[in-house]
Amino acid sequence: MKILLALIFFLSISQNSEGQFEDWCIADEQTPDDELQKALDWACGNGADCSKMQANQPCHLPNTVKDHASYAFNSYYQKLKHKGASCYFNSAAILTAKNPSHDSCKFEYVP
Repeated sequence: MKILLALIFFLSISQNSEGQFEDWCIADEQTPDDELQKALDWACGNGADCSKMQANQPCHLPNTVKDHASYAFNSYYQKLKHKGASCYFNSAAILTAKNPSHDSCKFEYVP
């Protein structure tokens, strides 16, 4: 039974066509909004593309600190992970194998 559960787990993790695991960087739900806001501001000032979170843009809604931080963290991480960037943001972020894209807001993934 344990082997079957382990197999199901590994098969459920996203892989791209080259066999690499796909991952996205999102806000940790346990992080308070004030800490998320500081990390969001840092990400937007250090390479994240935060233009899609502006009013009337595809990732503006839901208009919450957590959702905007998730988009900014992922943008920064995907753009700079090949240069050594991490998904840390002072413990405000986590990696996920589940694509966080929703409605018209598409979270970038860079293999």
